[in-house]
Amino acid sequence: MRRTPLEEGLRWLEQANEDLKWVQLLAREGGYHLACFLSQQVVEKALKAFLYAQGEELVVGHSVDSLLARASKYEPRFEEKRSFWSCLDGYYIATRYPNGLPDSIPARVFNARLAQDAVELAQDAVAFVAGLLIVP
Repeated sequence: MRRTPLEEGLRWLEQANEDLKWVQLLAREGGYHLACFLSQQVVEKALKAFLYAQGEELVVGHSVDSLLARASKYEPRFEEKRSFWSCLDGYYIATRYPNGLPDSIPARVFNARLAQDAVELAQDAVAFVAGLLIVP
């Protein structure tokens, strides 16, 4: 049986929320570069959850900014989030690969402050999308 758009969206949102738990742990335990990367992934999944819930059948791409542009066509308040959440696109490569950074590695460059900021953005994204998809 095929899922409804909302069911598929909630499935993606559930995974984003589960990933968020690990992001928070990594940020607390010193895996700062991974917390930054996974924060980007959480926001990506939350945005895809929203888009699937709108009835989109294939949501591809990893750019938070691009996904926000798509989501804002359905819900204009996403446009307000672009200036905050889009910065996470900078964590997609540089947090994982040494060749993304001159003369260093992600494990040395990303710190607790960056990780905490990224976690807060991920928390905001999950809460915002949940508020749109889950009726109290």
